[in-house]
Amino acid sequence: MLPSRIAIFPGSFDPLTVGHVDVIRRATTLFDRVIVAVLVNPDKQAIFTAEERVAMIAESCGGLGKPGQVAADAFEGLLVRFAARHNACAIIRGLRSGVDFDYERPMASMNTHLASDIQTVCLMASDRYAHISSRLVREVASLGGSVTGLVPPSVEALLLARLKGETKTHP
Repeated sequence: MLPSRIAIFPGSFDPLTVGHVDVIRRATTLFDRVIVAVLVNPDKQAIFTAEERVAMIAESCGGLGKPGQVAADAFEGLLVRFAARHNACAIIRGLRSGVDFDYERPMASMNTHLASDIQTVCLMASDRYAHISSRLVREVASLGGSVTGLVPPSVEALLLARLKGETKTHP
């Protein structure tokens, strides 16, 4: 039996978008297990707690691939340490444009320097999702615009409730 190929897909996912879900779905065709890793960054003001984001990912992506193939977890510190703890062979990065590539390239090189056995695999965003980012979704929603079709429906409901000042959290 071959060893399991485990990939980590890191990000803030604040909120999870349909573009993220598409990358996760596509990653399940390449890897035996995909762990969506929510970065806990105390320097960033997130709309949702790490626990809420993990729960959103689990609900929205739990049915992707084979049963149990996609998991979500939160992490702090060096990504390659998190990846090594999970015996991952790859870090997945989604790229929407050349700007994303220019941002990701030095990080991928540093990760290779720190852990040469963990590869960075870049997946190009599908054309229909290339314009979507969590930052733009938050901005559109905060200004009263529709985010329908930009985030999974359950995430949309939580995002709109949070922006209205409701304390509704994920079930």
